[in-house]
This record gives sequence, C-alpha cells and structure tokens, in this order.
Amino acid sequence: MRLAAEKIILPLVAFAGLIGLWQLVASLGIYEPYLFPPPLRVAGGMLETASTGELGTYILVSLFRFLAGYLSAALLAIPLGLVFGWYGRLWTAFDPLVQVLRPISPIAWFPLIGLWFGTGDAPAIVIIFIAAFYPILLSTVAAVKNVDPVYLKVAQNFGTPERDILRKVVIPAAFPYITIGLHIALGSAWVFLVAGEMMGVRSGLGFLIVDARNQLRTELVIVGMLVIGVLGLCIDRLIGYLERKLNTRWGLGSRYQAGEQA
Repeated sequence: MRLAAEKIILPLVAFAGLIGLWQLVASLGIYEPYLFPPPLRVAGGMLETASTGELGTYILVSLFRFLAGYLSAALLAIPLGLVFGWYGRLWTAFDPLVQVLRPISPIAWFPLIGLWFGTGDAPAIVIIFIAAFYPILLSTVAAVKNVDPVYLKVAQNFGTPERDILRKVVIPAAFPYITIGLHIALGSAWVFLVAGEMMGVRSGLGFLIVDARNQLRTELVIVGMLVIGVLGLCIDRLIGYLERKLNTRWGLGSRYQAGEQA
C-alpha cells in the first residue's frame, strides 16, 4: 500500500516542483511572456484549443497515424524476424543490409518520402513505420536465436516437424522477449510522430506545434509538447502493463518483477 502511494505521490511532487520552477523563471522577466509563457497562460491555451474541439481532433489524428505506422511495422517485422532468426543463413545474407539501413535516421528519408508519397497521412505513417521497424525486427531475431536449445532438442527427440517446432516451441519461447522490442520501438516511433507530422500535413499535434510557432503562439507550442508527452506516458504505461501480463502468462512474471524492483 505504501509503495503504491509513493508511486503516485512522488511523481506529483516532482511535477509540482517543475511547474513551480517554471513559474519562477517566467516571473523573473528574463524573456517576454510571448517567448516564455507562464503556466497559467499555457493552461489558458489548452482550454482554448480544447473548447473549440481542435485539440481533440488533432489527438485522434495523431493517434491514428501512430497506430497505422507502428502496427504496420510490427506486422511486417515480427514474421521477418522469426524467419531470419530461424534460418541462420538467410540472416547472414540480409544482416549487412539491415545494419546499413538501420542507422539512417527517419528524418534523412524526408526528401524521398515527400517525393514518393506526397502530402497527407502517408508520409507521417511511413516515418513512424521506419522508426519502429528495425527495433522490432532485431529484437525478434535475437529472441529466436536465444531460445533455450533444450526446448529444441526435446521437441526433436519427440519427432516434432520443423514447422511445428517453430510454431509451437520457438514462437512461445521467444514472444515474451519480442514484447521488449515492441516496447522499445513504441518509444522510438512516438518520438518521430511529430517529425512526420511536419511534412506538409495540416492536422495532428506536430502541425499544431509548427502552426503555433509560425503565429508566435508559444503557449500553444508548449500545449502540443505537453499533450505529446502525456500521451506518450500513457501509451508507455499501457504497453508496460500488457507486457507484464504477457510475461506472467508465459511464466516470466516473477523474473520481470524482480528486474523492476532491482
């Protein structure tokens, strides 16, 4: 009970301290209010955009783009990772190509994506897809390669066909660790959501930030930043909850909790 209370109270204290410091800096008058708006001005901007329905619409649009890009990456990267992890020679052939493409920032793809996909939702979704694809792919390959060989030997001794070993042994054994890659990719994809929405779209939280900057409405810039941060926190906590449930189901719950406490 005490630990649960601390998990709520301590973050609130930290947020309150940050807001207090923010207000203090704003009250010193180092910057004009339109350059460094105080918390109340930002709260007013949030109420303004929320009352018109604009903020809610932008949130829904951004979540749609994020889910489309992230889920597309997962649906492609997980099967590919399973195949690459299971067939070592195939991974040997493609590993150098993946390692060449992986370090290229999604932002570096902007010029080509703009030319290939034009404007609208597609460029933002592609940027999110690229940001999420490689973490999921590499974690899946590593998870398959690190499956305990004892599981494979037992299945082979019982005469289990190779296809069934992959489906009934490897995938269940690797999946709890694949979820770790999904969690990492979620953070990476969410970071690039804003960048993707700065490519000629006229909706979404990224557009809200750019449009507010052009109008020198810095309070709305901060509103967009805060909403992105809060949504990112909520999504991270949701994925963490689902990850713990999966780990518990696959027999890794105690190990996961021990790691969290450490």
